[in-house]
Amino acid sequence: MGKIMTILQPIIYGLVIAYLLTPIANFWNRTFYQALDKKVTIEKYRKGIAKGLSVTMALLIGLAIIVGLLGLVIPKLAESIGGMITSIPGYMETIQSWIGILENKYSDVFALPDDIYSEVFTHLQQWLSTDLLPFMNVLLSNLTTIVINVFNHLLNFIIGIIVSIYVLNSKERFAGQGKKILYAIFKPNIANGVITVIRQSNKIFGGFISGKLLDSLIIGILCFICLYLMNMPYSVLVSVIVGVTNVIPFFGPYLGAVPSTILIMLANPIQGLYFIIFILVLQQIDGNIIGPKILGDSTGLSSFWVVFAILVGGGFLGIPGMIIGVPLFAVIFYVIRNMLNYLIGKKQLPLDSQCYISAEKVDLDQNVLVTYQEEAKPSHKKDPGKTRRWRQNKVQKRKKK
Repeated sequence: MGKIMTILQPIIYGLVIAYLLTPIANFWNRTFYQALDKKVTIEKYRKGIAKGLSVTMALLIGLAIIVGLLGLVIPKLAESIGGMITSIPGYMETIQSWIGILENKYSDVFALPDDIYSEVFTHLQQWLSTDLLPFMNVLLSNLTTIVINVFNHLLNFIIGIIVSIYVLNSKERFAGQGKKILYAIFKPNIANGVITVIRQSNKIFGGFISGKLLDSLIIGILCFICLYLMNMPYSVLVSVIVGVTNVIPFFGPYLGAVPSTILIMLANPIQGLYFIIFILVLQQIDGNIIGPKILGDSTGLSSFWVVFAILVGGGFLGIPGMIIGVPLFAVIFYVIRNMLNYLIGKKQLPLDSQCYISAEKVDLDQNVLVTYQEEAKPSHKKDPGKTRRWRQNKVQKRKKK
């Protein structure tokens, strides 16, 4: 599977790019088709020109967004990383000063025998020689491999852009061929059900991914503006980390806040504490105001199933699994829910899950949900004859049924 995924990587990139650009291409396709109503009278040529112009506009807009973001982020990002590297000696001096203050304040703790110090330094030296140095050698030796992998990913991405052009131009044909295959293999009612599930999957994935990307972009911009006004160090780098990790549902904000807090606290511990307070407030605003407004109820999952989907998806596919785990599980949840509703509906029982919270069992005579309080079963202690007649009536009703 790993070999197959490596070979198909340009195709996967192309499919993902085409899927993300499809809403833009559809919008421009409708716009150009209406604009060419009177200029091009032949329907075939009119559709072809509108499709070609819409695909071109979608690619240009996508590339413009990528180039614009990289042009804004990369210079500031390089500046932040360069400043962080040049500040490392200052960080070391700060750490040494903290150690000196702690040593003066807690002298009894630091007043340990010399043999303990020598043992600690011996272990440290052994760790440096046996673990750290070999790791650095392996890292340097693999640097060429890392560069080659980055170049391969970039090349596959460029090929993926070319593949996306063909996919956008032929998406209607692919959809028609897929329907033809379904109707050839399955019965019409089963094929109709599969097509309905595919359309619902497209709705769930499209709404979730596009909404999450927009939400993360808004959070990244808000984070940069607030950090710039608060005069925080590495504001661009931290905003990029927060915005990118925000794509991961639920756990993403916390994953991005940890390294960002460490970076800021190395420069200024007090500002690091301010950043922790700020990121908690920002995530509350995102979780309660911005996120629901953009995403709405696109998945239909409760909080428990969202966490479950993230953990399972991350366990199988890592970070990509954490991103697509929620919409994928939402599709599975949708299919299972429809199957259960179909089976329950055949038994003429309620479809709403709330009806089953207080239900104890199903009345076999009336085929409805009842509770023990509603059953009004007579007590044999007070009237044994009545109980016997009640049981006989139950048996007769079942035999008639």
